Amino acid sequence: MRRFSGALILTALTAGCAHNEPIVSSGQLTVVPDTRGLPAPERQDLTAQDRPSLVGPLDTIQVDVFNVPDLSRELQVDASGRIAMPLAGTIDARGRTSQELSKAIEQALRGRYVRNPEVTVNIRSSVSQVVTIDGQVAEPGLYPVTNQMTLLRAIASAKGLSEFARQEDVVILRTVAGHRMAGLYDVAAIRRGAYADPAIYANDVIVVGDSPQRRLFRDFVSLSPIIAAPLIAILQ
Repeated sequence: MRRFSGALILTALTAGCAHNEPIVSSGQLTVVPDTRGLPAPERQDLTAQDRPSLVGPLDTIQVDVFNVPDLSRELQVDASGRIAMPLAGTIDARGRTSQELSKAIEQALRGRYVRNPEVTVNIRSSVSQVVTIDGQVAEPGLYPVTNQMTLLRAIASAKGLSEFARQEDVVILRTVAGHRMAGLYDVAAIRRGAYADPAIYANDVIVVGDSPQRRLFRDFVSLSPIIAAPLIAILQ
């Protein structure tokens, strides 16, 4: 009975395991032979495409008003997305870029008899520009988003995939124009260069699926120590 159960579970495990396919050139990837080596990147390759950072609730910003040091200060956006400044009053900062918020503050100051105000806004720290990483990763949680964040980098931020992760079942949940959307991705295929590593944006939710075969293997090994070593050897 034990031998039959071992064979049955081994069949299920091997059917669910991903094969290590070689990396080959494709429309998304150019494989360079070892003898040539990778060429150096060009300047435009070293910067990501423009993804403006938006001010959100509880972010900390630095506001500098040229030639008016009494108005320059560090501010925290309140929970409703607003800031309050002397002479400028209360301003809605939520969802604006630093430049857009600078213009809004200039307009408010100009209306309070400040002649030709010049305002600069910098985001000092952001708690609103985050991605949620859940499921089978080592450390699920909230992680800050930069303009170079991609799916593989997000997973690396969460300390990688867990023991039971299903690489071909990674979902990105995103709201686009008020509509909830979901994309299904295969991390193993991205690592092989089969298609591009997708960009990650603020408020995305990444969910890494669970592999029942891996979990079944763990449970079976814990109950059958006698055949654990041969099973592990075959899987490796």
